[in-house]
Amino acid sequence: LLARYEAIDGYRARSRAGALLHGLGFASADAERPVNHFSGGWRMRLNLGRALMCRSDVLLLDEPTNHLDLDTLLWLEGWLKNYRGLLLVISHDRDFLDNVCSHILHIEHQRLSLYSGNYSAFEKIRASRLAAQQAQYQKQQRERAHMQAFIQRFRAKASKAKQAQSRLKALQRLLDIAPAHVDAPFHFRLFEPDKLPPMLLQLEQASAGYAGQSVIKATDFALHPGDRIGLLGPNGAGKSTFMRMLAGGQPLQQGKRLPHRDLRIGYFAQHTVEQLQPSHSAVEHIQQCMPAMREGEIRDYLGSFGFSGDMATTPVAPFSGGEKSRLVLAMLIVQRPNVLLLDEPTNHLDLEMRQALAQALQDFSGAMVIVSHDRHLLRLCCDRLYRVHAGGVEPFELSLDDYPQWLRQQAASARPEDETEDRHENKARADGTRPRDNNTPASESAAERKARKRREAEQRKHLQPLRDAIAHCEQTMQELGARQQALQAQLADNRLYEAANKAQLQSLLAEKARLDKALQVAENEWLEASEALEQFLSTATGSPAS
Repeated sequence: LLARYEAIDGYRARSRAGALLHGLGFASADAERPVNHFSGGWRMRLNLGRALMCRSDVLLLDEPTNHLDLDTLLWLEGWLKNYRGLLLVISHDRDFLDNVCSHILHIEHQRLSLYSGNYSAFEKIRASRLAAQQAQYQKQQRERAHMQAFIQRFRAKASKAKQAQSRLKALQRLLDIAPAHVDAPFHFRLFEPDKLPPMLLQLEQASAGYAGQSVIKATDFALHPGDRIGLLGPNGAGKSTFMRMLAGGQPLQQGKRLPHRDLRIGYFAQHTVEQLQPSHSAVEHIQQCMPAMREGEIRDYLGSFGFSGDMATTPVAPFSGGEKSRLVLAMLIVQRPNVLLLDEPTNHLDLEMRQALAQALQDFSGAMVIVSHDRHLLRLCCDRLYRVHAGGVEPFELSLDDYPQWLRQQAASARPEDETEDRHENKARADGTRPRDNNTPASESAAERKARKRREAEQRKHLQPLRDAIAHCEQTMQELGARQQALQAQLADNRLYEAANKAQLQSLLAEKARLDKALQVAENEWLEASEALEQFLSTATGSPAS
């Protein structure tokens, strides 16, 4: 039993659990808190952590990115890239699928189709197939029309009756080819605001929080027409508090909130979905927002959000989370706001609705502030990024693509204060330059000094191969990453998906599969070498490995 426990790495189970909790955004003090002290969103994260903790050959994840902030989502991507088993994931986050998946299993008309490559590659390949299918359908329709005209013209003539009958049988045998289409029933637009004053909303040295504690401190912020702002930051940093400050639903502890008299805000948050009346229909909800709007206009409007037929007039109680989110968005948009505050608007929305929302937001002439872990939405709709951190709301000057690397740099430089001394000591011991400390006698004999130097030389002898391995892996990953980016640029060329270039496409996809596998191997080797180095340092210093 002891051997079995050691084989499954049971002695490191607690530290692995702590690493997972930290990656999922839990604080160190949360590790011992009872589960019933956490909100529903944090319990969802805990369930995800339990699934990741299991030693599995197959990992099934159904919408794992819901309730995650962008920082945690980026960590999860890195973890899943290093997962060695078979991963089957359902997600409506296209960037997440692009970064994690090597194949796409598409379900359409009760059939499964497997595509090689990530989601972007799937979109291009499927678009090419749909275009070919549409051309074949149109050709078949022309043939059918020609045959039908011949039958109608000559079936009554004795001399042509047999030919007409033959063509009629051929027409009946001709397989129907479905017209190519994409399942996207959502085509809506945002109404133009009635008024767009030059300064919509302003905060001056505004602070807000709870129980006397400030979450947002002394912040200056202004919104003008055309502002498209995305908020970054981990859960708990104060993004939702800041959104409520803008919406006027969060009392200020100090400072001023200065709205224009013509300000009209459309505020979407998760709690607004819970405020829907279960016994009321979608039509009734819109009527409450716009009493002067006729029912026919309301039904046409709701149809663009996917509420057609009886669905528009039945109670919303049995609606799914995505359907309720769509209804709340419809209620906001119909009121013609000049400021949109969207706090995680894409949770529970499928890819088609997310794309429709992104396209509609691009044409919005008012101001909008978005909190979202959907990088595709932020990339399409926002031209400025702000980071909420340590009570402040400050511009983030880098791009969204630079954000993951920036986070890694911040994590590397911002070590907990209680670990700083240990880390300096570990490095000094490893380099053989340990300073004299309280545990080293002030007067050390020659024999003791010689023995200490021998031990430190032995440590350096063991550490150097590990460091060389880590450096080699990092160089390999950098080279493979550069080749992977160059290959992605080639695969982005639409001409590659034409029939004449099929052989070249297959060759590039095969090369991409080889690169992905080589990069995964290099990342795994880097992780193993880093873990071995940390384990050795911990053993040498007598402190537990992190």
